[in-house]
Amino acid sequence: MHANTRQDQILELLSTQDRVEVEDLAARFGVSLQTIRTDLRDLSARGALSRVHGGAVRTASAANRAYADRRKQNAKAKQNMADAVADLVPDNCSLALNIGTSTEQTARALAGHRGLTVLSNNINIIKILMGGEIKDLILVGGTIRQSDGAIVGEDAVEFISRYKVDFAVIGASALDDDGAVLDHDAREVSVARAILQNARTKVLICDGSKFERSAPIRICDLSDLDVVVTDRAPPQRFIKAAQAAGTRILTVDPDESREND
Repeated sequence: MHANTRQDQILELLSTQDRVEVEDLAARFGVSLQTIRTDLRDLSARGALSRVHGGAVRTASAANRAYADRRKQNAKAKQNMADAVADLVPDNCSLALNIGTSTEQTARALAGHRGLTVLSNNINIIKILMGGEIKDLILVGGTIRQSDGAIVGEDAVEFISRYKVDFAVIGASALDDDGAVLDHDAREVSVARAILQNARTKVLICDGSKFERSAPIRICDLSDLDVVVTDRAPPQRFIKAAQAAGTRILTVDPDESREND
């Protein structure tokens, strides 16, 4: 593999996770530790990442660009999925939304609802819903991750545990065929778990590209969810896992939605 290709893939990894490790990258690409260190040095010189002991992290500017780029990916699909989620949520109820571009789109789709109480660890969602017909907006307390406006950490988990909402709507970075719902950041995962644990109806919104990705940390399994909203038919193994768990899959396309029971 050419160095430029390898470096592009390293940056792609850093668009979905906060840190990469030299040893992990060497194993992934089948090259020496010294080769990876050279790659990271070159990328650091370009301002594309910041080197740290044993690896590298995203720069703040690169992280902000990466999140902005994610908003543009599958934008139409996210809008359609968000509309489907909004149809599941009645007026005059409470719900929690976690960080993510799909949950941000869901907030836009919910803007016309009346009497909602909305809890979120996503400052972007709070901004989207301010000034509408929302009854109460509750911003989770904790440490703000500046790359995307997420509030993460144990303070956020403790804050969420004070509430019990009617609906949880979460996104994720990856979906496994066996029904595992996955993400990259342990702090973000802890918050997503807390949101699910403190909700009566649990909804996952994820576009079909997440079936093509992998992530190391388990948020939950299909059995922990009531509804999965996606934009294309999941793999058969995933559908069978959903059937066994009693979890509804709502597949939405540009023209219509259909439910796989």
